[in-house]
Amino acid sequence: MSRLRAIVLGSAAGGGFPQWNCRCPVCRLAWDGDARVQARTQASLAVSRDGERWLLLNASPDLRAQILATPALRPGVSDGHEQVRGSPIAAVLLTGAEIDQAAGLLHLRERQPFALYATATTLATLADNPMFEVLATDLVTRRAMKTNETVSVAGLEIAPFAVPGKVPLYLEGEGPITARESEATIGLELSAGGARMLFVPGAAAVTPALRARLARADVVLFDGTLFTDDEMIRSGSGNKSGRRMGHVPIDGPDGSLAALRNLRARRIYVHINNTNPILIAGSPERRRVEAGGIEVATDGMEIVL
Repeated sequence: MSRLRAIVLGSAAGGGFPQWNCRCPVCRLAWDGDARVQARTQASLAVSRDGERWLLLNASPDLRAQILATPALRPGVSDGHEQVRGSPIAAVLLTGAEIDQAAGLLHLRERQPFALYATATTLATLADNPMFEVLATDLVTRRAMKTNETVSVAGLEIAPFAVPGKVPLYLEGEGPITARESEATIGLELSAGGARMLFVPGAAAVTPALRARLARADVVLFDGTLFTDDEMIRSGSGNKSGRRMGHVPIDGPDGSLAALRNLRARRIYVHINNTNPILIAGSPERRRVEAGGIEVATDGMEIVL
């Protein structure tokens, strides 16, 4: 039995790839059927200790399609009996309350019991939106996680930790702080049987404390949103820099490629924006990332420790 198994349900940033309304240079390749790129859904991970009970790390708007594409998450049998209703999804853990992190919860509204873990800040944000009341409170248990305190879920030890980031876009207001460590943006450290995996789909910077935590991991799935900080501005697809959106770029002396370079862990970029040229196999940017020993996640990628 494996100690820890993970399936990348989705590897793209918000909007997926290609984005439905975008013909930036990278999306154009996808729309035109270029074999160097492949479509990706929005970022989420499924993890399990026993292959029977699964935890979802974030619930993307693409969750239903991701379940259809992932046999391990489909309803099946229990104790030798076929179930009319049931799911191997035991819990959902959120790293924040952005739309692309939480909107997929609405796909899980058909009175199925599971546990919902998030920080008190994120749970309060969901509670303020009556749409999420469709998750029946008598079946979906809300459990608040505290940063740097470990919880046990389905045989996995999970330690949430604050990373530099910001509040969700729809809560920003004027002059948002984009690199504050708070409960609004967290990473997740999962461990079982001596194996350790980190899931950090959003981080505005790699601080010394964050890098020290990354150095202890066997596998790191890290924010790969943009290759350069001004990527969306230069492509004409947006007017914000990566750091303004709460995402450290890959490139540059203080980018994530340099920060992750000498870690012993297997390193994988996830949450990749549709404008990011690392999505193109063989591109100069993709070659630089691969030369640095970092992989580019694809939907369906499996990791076993």
